[in-house]
Amino acid sequence: MNVLVFLVPVALLLGGFGLAAFIWALRSGQFDDPDGAAERILLDDD
Repeated sequence: MNVLVFLVPVALLLGGFGLAAFIWALRSGQFDDPDGAAERILLDDD
């Protein structure tokens, strides 16, 4: 039971880091072109 005192804050901290990384990716434009790669495979670049 004592290990939960350590593991719960660590899990919350890691979840917060993951959420912060996701929000940073959204704001920096990482997800702006979701269809670009799908359409790029159809183009013929000779």
